[in-house]
Amino acid sequence: MSLVVLPFYQKRHKHFDHSYRNIQTRYLLDEYVSKKRASAQSSTQRSLTQTSSAQRASSQTSTRAASASVREEEQEDEHRGLQPKARGLAGTRDPQLCLRLAPSPQALGSGEHLNHTLMAKGSRSFTACRCPVLSTCSSSRFLYRSLEAAYGEAKRQRFLSELEQLEQDVHLTRSHTRSMLDKYALQQTVEDQMAWGRHVFEEHVSRAPEILVRLRSHTIWEKMSVRLCFTVQGFPTPVVQWYKDGSLICQASEPGKYLIESRYGVHTLQINRADFDDTATYSAVATNGHGQVSTNAAVVVKRFRGDEERLRSVGLPIGLPLPSVIPYTHFNVQFLEKFGVTFRKEGETLTLKCTMLVTPDLKRVQPRAEWYRDDVLLQESKWTKMFFGEGQASLSFSHLNKDDEGLYTLRIVSRGGVSDHSAFLFVRDADPLVTGAPGAPMDLECHDANRDYVVVTWKPPNTTTESPVIGYFIDRCEVGTDSWVQCNDAPVKICKYPVTGLVEGRSYQFRVRAVNSAGISRPSRVSAAVAALDPADLRRLQAIHLEGDKEIAIYKDDLEGDIQIPGPPTDVHASEISRTYVVLSWEPPKPRGKEPLMYFIEKSVVGSGTWQRVNAQTAVRSPRYAVFDLADGKSYVFRVLSANKHGLSEPSEITPPIQAQDSIVVPSAPGRVLASRNTKTSVVVQWDRSKHEEDLLGYYVDCCVAGTNQWEPCNHKPIRYNRFVVHGLTTGEQYIFRVKAVNPVGTSENSQESEVIKVQAALTVPSHPYGITLLNCDGHSMTLGWKVPKFSGGAPILGYYVDKREAQHQNWHEVNALPLQDRILTVEGLTEGSLYEFKITATNMAGIGQPSDPSELFKCEAWTAPEPGPAYDLTFCEVRDTSLVMLWKAPVYSGSSPVSGYFVDFKEVDSGEWKNVNETTTPNRYLKVCDLQQGQTYVFRVRAVNASGPGKPSDVSEPVLVEARPGTKEISAGVDEEGNIYLDFDCPEMTDASQFTWCKSYEEIADEDKFRVHTEGDHSRLYFKNPDKVDVGTYSVSVSDTDGVSSSFVLDEEELERLMVLSNEIKNPTIPLKSELAYEILDKGQVRFWLQAEHLSPDANFRFVINDREVSDSEARRIKCDKSTGLIEMVMDRFTIENEGTYTVQLQDGKAKNQSSLVLIGDAFKAILEEAEFQRKEFLRKQGPHFAEYLHWDVTEECEVRLVCKVANTKKETVFKWLKDDVLCEREKLPDLEKGVCELLIPKLSKKDHGEYKATLKDDRGQDVSILEIAGKVYEDMILAMSRVCGLSASPLKILCTPDGIRLQCFMKYFTEEMKVTWYHKEAKISSSEHLRIGGSEEMAWLQICEPTEKDKGKYSFEIFDGKDNHRRSLDLSGQAFDEAFAEFQQLKAAAFAEKNRGKLIGGLPDVVTIMEGKTLNLTCTVFGNPDPEVVWFKNDKDVELSEHFSVKVEQAKYVSLTIKGVTSEDSGKYSIHVRNKYGGEKIDVTVSVYKHGEKIPDIVPPQQAKPKLIPASTSAEAK
Repeated sequence: MSLVVLPFYQKRHKHFDHSYRNIQTRYLLDEYVSKKRASAQSSTQRSLTQTSSAQRASSQTSTRAASASVREEEQEDEHRGLQPKARGLAGTRDPQLCLRLAPSPQALGSGEHLNHTLMAKGSRSFTACRCPVLSTCSSSRFLYRSLEAAYGEAKRQRFLSELEQLEQDVHLTRSHTRSMLDKYALQQTVEDQMAWGRHVFEEHVSRAPEILVRLRSHTIWEKMSVRLCFTVQGFPTPVVQWYKDGSLICQASEPGKYLIESRYGVHTLQINRADFDDTATYSAVATNGHGQVSTNAAVVVKRFRGDEERLRSVGLPIGLPLPSVIPYTHFNVQFLEKFGVTFRKEGETLTLKCTMLVTPDLKRVQPRAEWYRDDVLLQESKWTKMFFGEGQASLSFSHLNKDDEGLYTLRIVSRGGVSDHSAFLFVRDADPLVTGAPGAPMDLECHDANRDYVVVTWKPPNTTTESPVIGYFIDRCEVGTDSWVQCNDAPVKICKYPVTGLVEGRSYQFRVRAVNSAGISRPSRVSAAVAALDPADLRRLQAIHLEGDKEIAIYKDDLEGDIQIPGPPTDVHASEISRTYVVLSWEPPKPRGKEPLMYFIEKSVVGSGTWQRVNAQTAVRSPRYAVFDLADGKSYVFRVLSANKHGLSEPSEITPPIQAQDSIVVPSAPGRVLASRNTKTSVVVQWDRSKHEEDLLGYYVDCCVAGTNQWEPCNHKPIRYNRFVVHGLTTGEQYIFRVKAVNPVGTSENSQESEVIKVQAALTVPSHPYGITLLNCDGHSMTLGWKVPKFSGGAPILGYYVDKREAQHQNWHEVNALPLQDRILTVEGLTEGSLYEFKITATNMAGIGQPSDPSELFKCEAWTAPEPGPAYDLTFCEVRDTSLVMLWKAPVYSGSSPVSGYFVDFKEVDSGEWKNVNETTTPNRYLKVCDLQQGQTYVFRVRAVNASGPGKPSDVSEPVLVEARPGTKEISAGVDEEGNIYLDFDCPEMTDASQFTWCKSYEEIADEDKFRVHTEGDHSRLYFKNPDKVDVGTYSVSVSDTDGVSSSFVLDEEELERLMVLSNEIKNPTIPLKSELAYEILDKGQVRFWLQAEHLSPDANFRFVINDREVSDSEARRIKCDKSTGLIEMVMDRFTIENEGTYTVQLQDGKAKNQSSLVLIGDAFKAILEEAEFQRKEFLRKQGPHFAEYLHWDVTEECEVRLVCKVANTKKETVFKWLKDDVLCEREKLPDLEKGVCELLIPKLSKKDHGEYKATLKDDRGQDVSILEIAGKVYEDMILAMSRVCGLSASPLKILCTPDGIRLQCFMKYFTEEMKVTWYHKEAKISSSEHLRIGGSEEMAWLQICEPTEKDKGKYSFEIFDGKDNHRRSLDLSGQAFDEAFAEFQQLKAAAFAEKNRGKLIGGLPDVVTIMEGKTLNLTCTVFGNPDPEVVWFKNDKDVELSEHFSVKVEQAKYVSLTIKGVTSEDSGKYSIHVRNKYGGEKIDVTVSVYKHGEKIPDIVPPQQAKPKLIPASTSAEAK
């Protein structure tokens, strides 16, 4: 369907302004006309003097020229960003508005008359011009016709002259515009140069060089050119020199290779046709008298390697238009990062981005970036945003739809040419709102808009996995609202629908939803807003020329006179016919009158003679209408009537018979589909176009993995061309493709399926060989070796061609005319002492590839060293994350003795030190290198060793990245259906040139008697014909022409034995068993023997054999077999001592056999017998009161041990008792047996609670006992459980100071020394010692630090272990905490020391002494103190005066006595002894009672120990 350009009034319509005025355009025209007024007047005078004959002769030419000029001027204005000039106004009948906004064609050219009309004329001028005409028409019809003819002739002459004048004005305006633009451009250039000159002048001061823009590194392909640029400033102007890897670059040394330029401080080095040797670090040094600066950058020249495909993807047949305007500055653009093929889903956001290097990098001038989708230039919209600058260009999508799918191309346009990059964006359907619903339609567009009518078209979705679409619903929404209204009641079958019932002057948006049997799809992307306006209103405007250069614009209706009832419409015809509707179009009546028109449509079935009005309820204002609800197979005729407020016209002429039917049909299926290889993940699909391509929207391509019949869509938007690149395929997978055509009616049948194609890269010539090594030389010949190309081109390499040349020679000479199969060659006929270099080319079926880089210069001189030559052909396989396997070939030159082994060296890239992999030589030509660092890159070399020592090392290998490839597969071992043992390997990455190579001990397997290799596609197996123990070893496989795909498998004796057993089982079939013969003890003590097979056929049979005697089903042994489940069982009611022996079940099902045995002898039988007896007794036990759960224990939150049991089948008479060691435990409250739970609490568990605890149940039905012994392991578990509760309740560590030191305490609910606790100091475990004592009480655990010192500072932790977790509390005893505790400890220690060493009375004195006169009283006691205390005796608180009567005796400084000789009554009283030293002392009071001889002895109260009283140190000092 052709795309119709929207009329200008649609483009300018604001979709919210119902006056349809464009003030911006009016102001623009006013300004333009004011500047052109003088030149236009002179041009008008000249045009009026021309003859009428010349005007008639040139009228036709002028008309075409004027139209072309107007179109050209409009295109120029659009390109400059100006609004299109206003040509008229639709939808108004105000004469004043017509004067202002409806210019004539002449006014559009010059603008003068329009300006004069706008500024000088009003509504009165319009009335004055119009009234004479109207009065004349009313007076006489004849006079009217005469005036009309005269007026028409004058109008024609004036129109011809105005057309000529218009052409001259257009040319004059364009010339004037060009001169102004050139003048402005020249002025701008001068200003820029002057500004630059001023800047340079200001900056020209003496200073050292300063680099403003540094060099940037580049990576390019071989044969490309690269330009290095940098900017430097300084005064005097610095001198710049360029260096390559430190060597000065001289242009004369290689003419044409380098181009060095310097302009305005920007210095450039251009390297033309770069090759691999140009990879280096380039430096630029700028020097003047004040200093020197430098900058450098790396240039990496890449050539095609094995992992890079040399064949680019096949492009789509899209021709992008060349840009019309190109920036004047020459730019070089190099893409650094490019967006690739992208897969997204509807509703997601996406940014396509390219980073690039643009040289020169100018801030004020940049090349232009253009984005294309397919071949259409994109503009910014609410869906897409563009950005270009700062070295990148991006295209962002805020909400993806399938409308956005296509081939996107970024073009960077400059004077230097066009740089572009393309990639396809795939947008799949969003998840449906209803499962199975189709995807949303796309590319919604509006056409043929009118007052109340618009045609909406769209493209159908691809329904590969959903049911077919049965129709569409169209919704509309008035701009400015969010209310969507469905336009059609029944689904529309075709992708086109005329929407009627619009309100004139309003703007609308539309969307479409698809319907199938499952439901309704998501809505399509909303269309652009469209206004309901009639484009025919503009054609009804005409200009009337007045005297001078004045003119007015009026409607043709104004000249028709006073017409009341309009005439009938004309040219009624069907402009569009479909199966569901017919669109009628017609021309408005002539004359039509001034009043607004409306139309009524009538239809009639051919032959019926009756007419039916179609739009009886709604009048039509547009000259077209869609008629629905037409019967299938019937022909209709139509007529149209026009009407205004005065009345209804006569009917129009009747149309020819019209039948509702589709004018287009479903397209035919596309022809032959051909799929061809493209890349590793894409395929090019081509097909023959459909036979009928009229109204074709495009094609959908589907793909399917071969053998699955699960089709998936490849594109989600129809493509117009017959070739498509399908991306996102799996490498190595096989696919089938089909195509279907799409038009507005529907989708064609699927095409024939393509041939199966395997996704692989297209065939190309191989890449170049590499690693040319000299292996031997005898003075007249050289032996060379080299490595295979990394990329074979997708086909096997057929051979190699070798060329040679001597040093300083330019011409190469071929060594071999026929291709070599081997990668080793002896080149004969060389001159001894000469230097030679070689290059090698590989060939395959696609052709001869590129030659290798020339080798280094090899000198032709005989090798005579006793050491061996270099090993060669170093290859790597099985590269994993930390290891790899290295292989090599033996030296060609072995030296004076055979090679005995090899050393392997390695180092990291860019590291200077080689390290040995193996300390001793390895005799093998392979070695597995382990313990490498993942992600690191290494290089290796090999040194051969003979009796003379290590020889020359091999060439350094290529760098190897130690990292497993994504999706790495390994060898698997198994047994096939026939019992053959095999090793299996898959390689999806293989190509047609790939081959599997199986090795044992990394030597290719060639023994056909022992092994057989079967390869099919990307799958290969190594079969063992006669497996034996000699087959144990390491097996490996490698796949050529891949990125190092390889794997190995160690087949040890255990694995081989397992495989042989499995092989034997397959070759000798047995009935597989789900379960071997087993037994089960049932509740009543019955024993059930059972076996279950995987499957048993109805014809299967079995035998039960006990002690070699078959048993059958009986009451004592119930045997049954369920063949549907394979279950065979035997139940024995009473299991006795006689049942000891071997039990066997024998099965046979066709040829397959099996048996299973169970030996029940000795201890095994006794265990079953005891268990059966136990279960029988348990059954009997449960007939009376019994324990449902036997005694068990737990620990409460209060750290109490609780013994718990559950009882069942009890009654009121049942008696429950608790006993410990057979002693009844008295409890205040009896347990409630109805609850079924009995508990006994043991608070503060300790060893005294060891013993046997019993719980007993008893009534008339029987009794039951449950026993739990708390000792050993049970007791330890209880302690651990209590430790958990205590650990959770433990308080933070607290400090307590004592005279002995500092004590750390942790309080908890309960503590016993049997708990597993640990103290830590600075995370070191503490053991109890004299300095650090560990202990505790029932409420806490403590750590005593005796005589603390500075070493005791630090963090202390207390930890209690509950068997699973550690509960820790910590305290930092340092800083202020330690200082305060230590000070308190010193005080307490001093007080304790004083208490210990003060004066004390050890030997006690009685508190009362009774004695008779005349006797001698001796009071004796023992004292202690350090230093020795002072002893003072008092009588009645007065010192005792020593005499013969009173005597005091002190012996050995500790025994003190007071002797009173011949006591008298005067000696009665209170005697006190004071014992004190500097730390304090004590005193004791003794009451002495003396009675006379003959008196009654007083009642003697038994004397008691006198209690000493403390004498403080201060008191002692004062007394002293």
